[in-house]
Amino acid sequence: MDVVYQFEEVARLPLPGDNCAVAIRQLNAGTAIQYENQILTLDYTVMEGHRFAVKAIAPGEDLLSWHLPFGVARKPIQPGHYVINETVREALSVRQLTFAVPAEPNFADQIAPFIFDEENFLPAQALPAFTDTRTFMGYRRHKDRGVGTRNYIVLLGTTSHTGSYVTELATRLQGIWKNDSNIDGIVPVAHTEGGTEKPNNVDLLLRTLAGFMVNPNVGAVLVVDYGNESVTNKMVEAYAREHSYPIDEVLHKFVSLSGSFEEELVKGEALVREWLSTVNAMQRTPESVSHLRIGLQCGGSDAFSGVSANPLLGWVSEHLVRYGGAASLAETDELIGAEPYVLSKVRNVETARKFIELVNRFKERTSWHGTSAEGNPSGGNMYRGLYNIYLKSIGAAMKKDPITRIDYATEYGELMKDGGYYFMDSPGNDLESIAGQVAAGCNMIFFTTGNGSITNFPYVPTVKVVTTTRRFQLLANDMDVNAGQYLEGKSMDELGHEVFELAIHIASGQRSVGEKAGHAQVQIWRNWQQNDASQLETLLHAPVPTGVPIAIEDDATTMVNPLQFSFTRHRDRQSSDHIGLIVPTSLCAGQVAGMITKRLNEQGAGQPELSRFVTLAHTEGCGTSGGPAESLFSRTMIGYITHPMVEHCLLLEHGCEKTHNDYMRHQMDVMGVDASRLGYASIQLDGGIAKVSEKVEAWFADRLIAADPVEKVTVGLEGLRIGIVSVGAINQDASEQLGRLTKMIVGAGGLVVVPENSGLLAEDSFNQQLFSATHVGPSIAYGEHVRHNGFHIMETPTKHGVETITGLAATGVELIIALVGDRPMQTHPFVPMLQVTSDQVVLQKHKQDIDLVLEGTPSFWVDHILERSKEILEHTYVPRLYQQGNIDFQMTRGLFGVSL
Repeated sequence: MDVVYQFEEVARLPLPGDNCAVAIRQLNAGTAIQYENQILTLDYTVMEGHRFAVKAIAPGEDLLSWHLPFGVARKPIQPGHYVINETVREALSVRQLTFAVPAEPNFADQIAPFIFDEENFLPAQALPAFTDTRTFMGYRRHKDRGVGTRNYIVLLGTTSHTGSYVTELATRLQGIWKNDSNIDGIVPVAHTEGGTEKPNNVDLLLRTLAGFMVNPNVGAVLVVDYGNESVTNKMVEAYAREHSYPIDEVLHKFVSLSGSFEEELVKGEALVREWLSTVNAMQRTPESVSHLRIGLQCGGSDAFSGVSANPLLGWVSEHLVRYGGAASLAETDELIGAEPYVLSKVRNVETARKFIELVNRFKERTSWHGTSAEGNPSGGNMYRGLYNIYLKSIGAAMKKDPITRIDYATEYGELMKDGGYYFMDSPGNDLESIAGQVAAGCNMIFFTTGNGSITNFPYVPTVKVVTTTRRFQLLANDMDVNAGQYLEGKSMDELGHEVFELAIHIASGQRSVGEKAGHAQVQIWRNWQQNDASQLETLLHAPVPTGVPIAIEDDATTMVNPLQFSFTRHRDRQSSDHIGLIVPTSLCAGQVAGMITKRLNEQGAGQPELSRFVTLAHTEGCGTSGGPAESLFSRTMIGYITHPMVEHCLLLEHGCEKTHNDYMRHQMDVMGVDASRLGYASIQLDGGIAKVSEKVEAWFADRLIAADPVEKVTVGLEGLRIGIVSVGAINQDASEQLGRLTKMIVGAGGLVVVPENSGLLAEDSFNQQLFSATHVGPSIAYGEHVRHNGFHIMETPTKHGVETITGLAATGVELIIALVGDRPMQTHPFVPMLQVTSDQVVLQKHKQDIDLVLEGTPSFWVDHILERSKEILEHTYVPRLYQQGNIDFQMTRGLFGVSL
């Protein structure tokens, strides 16, 4: 007789009366389940976290979880039938599954639009306050700042341009506080914002930076800019004072960088060292838990997030609010579909109106970019059973306990001034949302996860709560709380009390698991490009670059430089360098990839076959719109995977992102790239940070053992792959000589790529060397791997310097020549940048940063550039700013990218 499972052994109903159950483990097709008075037989294999019907559902009838609809049946669905929509079917099609999925969906993502009944609205009463008192050991700040759970010195980059400065400064200062037990660390806050002309998120950014400064976990803060960006220190200070942020109650200094990178680092080190004794003198004292402000987050969610982990946070936040503390629910798009639940208890009608206004504004903004707020769920979400935004939202909303009311609905980063339960506008992108909660004053983050997200913030401790015991056991070194105990019979009250006690201990200084791992990232809500839908159709149908080189005029007078370069040849390619590359498939995998490459380089792994290991940490792949923005991202990443300098490459996924390893494999198949030679690893599926690090190191070791020897070859100009950029004012002589250089290399059969936004293309002295046409459009897309040598112009959707260099390097160039008419550019992680100038003002300020001064007779400048290029390509000279650590990497989202 076949085995018949009891329902409780294999599945759960979110609430009694739902018509769809959640499988608590993978159940094969044909599995028989005793449910109430019937035996269900599964028609298809149902993955863990996916749903099957427990009642007959007629066409047009709602599918229910938590008594709320998440879709409508398209055909009759019988008890035991796997329920699946088209989006999940497509998401599973790129996964490497060993079983079949239904050929057609049986339900559609369709629910009735929410209509707020303001006429019959009834304000909810506040929960009765607890009469007892609980305390934690915290850092008492000024009354307008609150109480800190940590005591950090923060190095804050006002815009993305100073990100590499604060990062390098923090690196140089690591360890100097080790004997100062009251200082928790010196941490950089580098981000992607404020570096473009007239960004649309200026007010949001100013509010966030001001909030970062006064967060109670900050003992001192150094705020750094260059003074000429779209967002400056002066603007941050003016905003903070105008809006009554207590910046004078925190030890701080605004610094504008004006000299060379190394000089400014020395000044920064000296300034921070002066603060150490003052910050160390700050002491923990017993403080009421009413001073706790907790941010509630979920990431890498699964079908159990709304059953175990999120209700647990609802319990904890309900208790904290009754003690007088505050909790912040965020992620606007992850509440679409859960409005009836969220607004079932609200303090007043004004708060309800504000919530609806924020949701509608979010929907409108995403529509300007050709996408929908309902497109939030990632590939990892769907793989783990969250079929659509409605199902994801219903579960996410459980971070508010049913008895708790919404007290306030606020803007992103708006300060939390009183106790209570808050809703804060933000995207579903975890890191972007967390940054807003930190700016609002949260001194702790509670983060639930089904897949096992490893997210942490640099100076606010994160408590990570995983949904199931099996996942907790897999990732025990990276998770704090196993909410799966609730699924196994522990009461929510018992589990809630345990977590509340843990929260008090962590608030008092006990390090969370994430703090012990040393893993932390920051991302502010990224700028959006469109202000309305007026350009949408034009942009969607813009011409696509052909990839064909742009013809340049033949010129019999063009000189041929006989200079030769020593390269190596391996397999079917020749290049100037060989590196081991780790490509994070999303932002959450970036720092882990960096930790692994750092260890590999410290070990000297791969030498002399590889010069070094590199990672490309970025902010994309998760919580952003699909379509053109996602295509741009995958194209650029594949450009790096196929880069001629990359000898061995491994893709590292977080595990729950949209652009996971299987997604990237599929994209490479579409583009005709051999994906079999790459390595693949998953932080979540391979067992966490430590285990995945071991796997990655072992893969590279195996590849190096099996590698064929390389052959030394000598090439002329035909072997060069050069990118040319410019920044600031352009010297006419330099422009002309770069035109000559371009013509010389292209004429010999080499490659030159110039970004579309370069001022060189507007200079007659450059253009006249190459072609007679007054305007030449892009020949390749942003980040596109060049398949045919010659002269190319690369599409650039923004004017951001680092975003431009990031796309340019992905084309396959092996050296970037930067003509500097302002301050030098931030350099690339592995494609060397030669900074040249003929400007004496630039030279006076940045002499230590410039690699080549163009002086004397201009006709000799091309030879000088080629000679210094030879030194770089043959590794006898390392560009100065790369040596000093002024390195950055930032993906553009193009004209359509918007946070979800």
